[in-house]
Amino acid sequence: MRATARATASTPEARAGATPTRAGRRRARRTVTRRTTTTRATGREDADGATRKRRVVFLGTPECAKEVLARVLDAAEGRESAFEVAAVVSQPGRPRGRGRKSDEAAPSPVAELALRRGMAEDRVLCPEKANEEWFLDALRALDVDLAVTAAYGNFLPQKFLDIPKLGTLNIHPSLLPQWRGAAPVQRALESGQSETGVSVAYTVLKMDAGPVLRQVTRPLKGDEKAPDLLTELFETGVGALLEELPSVFAGDAAARAVPQSEETLSHAAKVSPEEGELDFTKQSALECHNKVRAFAGWPGTKATLKIKANGDEESKEVVLKIITTRVSAEGDEKAANGQVEVTKKLLRVPCAGGGWLEVLEVQPPGKKAMPANAFINGIKGSTVFI
Repeated sequence: MRATARATASTPEARAGATPTRAGRRRARRTVTRRTTTTRATGREDADGATRKRRVVFLGTPECAKEVLARVLDAAEGRESAFEVAAVVSQPGRPRGRGRKSDEAAPSPVAELALRRGMAEDRVLCPEKANEEWFLDALRALDVDLAVTAAYGNFLPQKFLDIPKLGTLNIHPSLLPQWRGAAPVQRALESGQSETGVSVAYTVLKMDAGPVLRQVTRPLKGDEKAPDLLTELFETGVGALLEELPSVFAGDAAARAVPQSEETLSHAAKVSPEEGELDFTKQSALECHNKVRAFAGWPGTKATLKIKANGDEESKEVVLKIITTRVSAEGDEKAANGQVEVTKKLLRVPCAGGGWLEVLEVQPPGKKAMPANAFINGIKGSTVFI
């Protein structure tokens, strides 16, 4: 009623104190429509008629999510921004480095960035679990419009999902319903897919199963490593999210979101350290190469080689961390006995199925990562076996 009264008073007939004509009423309706559209695009109208920015809560924890938060904060600070970041939620800080005590736990990368960017300490919330009542009460008090998550790492209960008026949107680095779960990028690379991507999807109680609002596909060349690809997909995902926010705030986005099909569903189980062990006698060159790419960073991939120096009766086992590889189309058939070809620049390792894996970068025990030629220079004249 207030909006109609204001619009009617702006017509010539109303200002003159006359009864509005039909044309005047049409002008009034157009004025109301324009004002309503503007309100939807820039914020929301409270009960008292005042317009305010939408209140967004961001949830994330690791380094890759920190970059997403930075983009969201930058967008919120824009002159024409329709939203503000009302709070940042992250997992509690963990001890970093060797020998640190629990009371020396540092904040997560996301929490650290939020504080550095000027977020008040009482707006950086770090519950152990997202169902803690103090945490839920704090969110309710903020009158949250939308929640955005990126690698938060905690299960979100229905009590949480009921709080944001416009729902919760998650940036997930896979083409859902492919690779729902904890390690989507690692599993996509390990499986040797020719493409992957990122999804912006609504969060429901079932993990990564909500309707998809936006997807961006990313072809894979076969040399990508998980840490770099993860960062890239989150950068793409936050860009897509920010492009969708106007329609989210207008209330139009949810109707466009596409429910996921269960027919192409695949699960991305959490990676275990044991999966980083390479066995050249049982795994093909391509399987080994894909594991090196998928588990780069953490947990990494390791292989045991036998090195026999000239004049020695016995060989010595060395556990190498394998950093960078490629599949080779070449190889010497004489190496069928498990002998590794040692060239000036690389190690060419025979694998199951008759293929060859070229090792380009390694990390010996107690040393930094180095090109394979540096390692080879240190074992000159030695014979290497798998």
